[in-house]
Amino acid sequence: MENVRIDKWLWAARFFKTRSLATDAVDRGKAKAGGERMKPSRTVRLGDILQIDNGSTEWEVVVRGLSDVRGSAEKAQQLYEETAESIAKRRQEADRRRYFREPGLDIKGRPTKRDRRLLDRTGE
Repeated sequence: MENVRIDKWLWAARFFKTRSLATDAVDRGKAKAGGERMKPSRTVRLGDILQIDNGSTEWEVVVRGLSDVRGSAEKAQQLYEETAESIAKRRQEADRRRYFREPGLDIKGRPTKRDRRLLDRTGE
């Protein structure tokens, strides 16, 4: 397997739940190769360095395997290797979210009068 589209690879590596989400992310510039934007039809090569933002986390990975078929999580993890800087950055971001929670994240939708008062008390 030599030619794998970037959107199929992102889906097979389980960075995105559906292939259409992966295609949209590439179109919007949320997935970059070597810091440059690309089209969903671009082929992935072994050794490519990809920056991926799937909405909740940001990754920087090196492509170690090619696949256009979505398999198990173990197989998906064999397709890439995360860089040390990316691991440190994700841990730092997780710690920041754990210790400095946003008060508005617990509220779903538009705040009620009670929610608004609680937000005002906490200094938001």
